[in-house]
Amino acid sequence: MSKKKVAILSAALVAVAGLGLAAATFKRSDDNVLRVANQKGQVRAMMLASGALEGAPYTVEWSEFPAAQPLLEAVGGGAADLGLAADAPFIFAYQSGSPVKAIAVQAPVNQAPEALAVLVKNASPIRSAQDLVGKSIATTRGSIGHHLLLQALERANIPADKVRVTFLTPGDAKAAFDSGAIDAWAIWTPYTNVAIKEGARAVIDAKDYGLPLYIDIAHADSIAPKHALLADFLQREAKAVAWARAHPDQFAQVLAKETGLPLDIARASFDRNNRVSQPIDAKIVAHEQEITARFSKAGLLKGERDVTQAFDTSFGK
Repeated sequence: MSKKKVAILSAALVAVAGLGLAAATFKRSDDNVLRVANQKGQVRAMMLASGALEGAPYTVEWSEFPAAQPLLEAVGGGAADLGLAADAPFIFAYQSGSPVKAIAVQAPVNQAPEALAVLVKNASPIRSAQDLVGKSIATTRGSIGHHLLLQALERANIPADKVRVTFLTPGDAKAAFDSGAIDAWAIWTPYTNVAIKEGARAVIDAKDYGLPLYIDIAHADSIAPKHALLADFLQREAKAVAWARAHPDQFAQVLAKETGLPLDIARASFDRNNRVSQPIDAKIVAHEQEITARFSKAGLLKGERDVTQAFDTSFGK
């Protein structure tokens, strides 16, 4: 790949670094604004591409974040009412004391390869989890990449402290990976797409462990006063997700424009991040309990909060 193309991809990654209720239902006031935290290239892009927010009887104020951790800090801190993040960062934030609740869940359509992976350079001698012992691995603290790494170590019977984990933002981790400052990188799409296109390979792939769930997460104090707005937004989001599945090429064009990613990377990112709505049930709760236990075993959390209280099921009624 030419240096120019690599520069374009790297710059794009730094940038990345339905249905409605009647208008009369809402009063035109400050309470008629829904503040939504967005990981660039996710919910907002789908909403724009599908037109799902057209005619919404309230205003959506978007804020953009490069990863789940700062997004959840915004929701937990009350700067946003709602945001979409994966299962591991959600439960990590919840168990860290954040006042957040899961109000809806989306699951991957299939076990797509390289949607979430631990990457190494193609010439690296690392071929398995066993080869990671003593090596430096970058990821974001409490992220799905971090959780995948813990899963892989657990399956290989390797204590978590046998690898050197460096917590970096995706943009900083990419720079460290590109420069050779780290041996491996636990990361998700679209970063995986770009890194693999630039010559990386997956030494651990989440398709072999179970891809993460994605969760609509609300600030606990926003749920009661903005219940109608949140419920309507979730319906519109479901409509947008369904539209994207039916129009992947059209969505990829909007995604490319929103993120600055090349069109082929944007399309691959969607193919590896295609989701459908799923009800909050006992299996979802058990899934989050397992993640809590894994982070706790690694000494990263105390895991003292009741996971059953992390969910609000009123939006599924």
